[in-house]
Amino acid sequence: MPDVEDHTDRTTGPQRVVIVGSGFAGFTCARELCRVLAKQDRDIEVVLVTPNDYMLYTPLLPDVAGGLIDPRFVAVSLVDALPRVRLVVATVESIDLDGRTITVTSEHHTPRTLFWDRLVLTPGSVTRLFDVPGLAEHGRGLKTVAEALYLREQLLRQLELADHEGDRDLRRARRTVVVVGASYAGTELTAQLRALADTYAKRRGFDPAEIRFVLLDTADRVMPEVGEKLSDKVLAVLRDRGIDIRLGTSLKELAGDHVVLTDDTTVATYTVAWVTGVTGAPVLGTLGLPMERGRLTVDVHLQVPGHPDVFAAGDAAAVPDLTKPGTITPPTAQHATRQGKILARNVAAGLGIGTQAAYKHRDMGLVVDLGPGFAVADPMGVRLSGFPAKVVTRAYHIYALPRGINRWAITVTYLTNAVMPRPLTLLGLVGPEEASFGSSEGIPERG
Repeated sequence: MPDVEDHTDRTTGPQRVVIVGSGFAGFTCARELCRVLAKQDRDIEVVLVTPNDYMLYTPLLPDVAGGLIDPRFVAVSLVDALPRVRLVVATVESIDLDGRTITVTSEHHTPRTLFWDRLVLTPGSVTRLFDVPGLAEHGRGLKTVAEALYLREQLLRQLELADHEGDRDLRRARRTVVVVGASYAGTELTAQLRALADTYAKRRGFDPAEIRFVLLDTADRVMPEVGEKLSDKVLAVLRDRGIDIRLGTSLKELAGDHVVLTDDTTVATYTVAWVTGVTGAPVLGTLGLPMERGRLTVDVHLQVPGHPDVFAAGDAAAVPDLTKPGTITPPTAQHATRQGKILARNVAAGLGIGTQAAYKHRDMGLVVDLGPGFAVADPMGVRLSGFPAKVVTRAYHIYALPRGINRWAITVTYLTNAVMPRPLTLLGLVGPEEASFGSSEGIPERG
């Protein structure tokens, strides 16, 4: 039995809002809710339960993997950014909707139970896996700092080993990288790793073309979300950089030194990134609630049907898209941040402060950084590519980071990178086990 953490009388103590997860939706909800409550003379406690004491700005993880940005700069300290929030650094083990409690665990404490008056479920998402033999053992995702750092370290390690490898075929395998997924994250990751590899080759005095990148996707085009015109430009730029792009193709099998593609082609490699999309965090599947595409079903007010005191948003929720009836909003940072604000308003309304609002968004466009000198962007429907898109993309990320010190650090990094090459130091900070899907993302092993 878990230790009971709460000793306060629930009938006389403060009302409590428990937020699960510190991603874009959970972080924004906590921050906005505290702003609302600061103006009220109410005894209401906001508790944020999260496995990490930081909010991770995931859109810049490809830059971390590519050695462009220090991982500290994409981690926003929750203690500093949310001083009014009670932070519980732990993992949610179970949720009792009828009893209004959650049980949390951590490696430093026995299980504890927290009660709640309002529950906000924003645990985010994990990499979507398929039953591909060898994937869990030999593939790595891009959802966490550990995974991003591992991909950088793995690439540099294999390149260094290749420098001293006498066997031509083995040297070629060590200099080959396979990335599965040609949507935003996968394409950005490929571009940044390519830039890191090019820097390494030039520094070591050999032809960058000897480092091979293979980008796979089952779709019929790269980044179909940006539209046909921009997609074609992205395809041309990537191929001009020597990236082998194979559409309508994925992985059939993975081993430690090679992969087999769905067309039965074998590619010798030691580095495989699996960036094929996301699904809701595993804890959501334990609730017995209706789900759609791995996400909790909610109404336009972000409430869970049948549970008016339970809310969900971000990657964890299938939020109806009022601008496209019959569809749900995609799992993007833009949606999660805006939903976080609506969450705060509607949770406060449930506590008798203000009124509810439905989530309805206006698409602000997209930004995709594709390495040195190139990006694509679609701000307010204006399609940009090349240097103008690069300026817009970097300006957006700096603006979107929710803390001043992080914005400053990223700005300085971008300016430094404009005149200095990427660092190639191999630090050995993250091993393959730490970066596995189970350890880094908490995805249960398949039985």
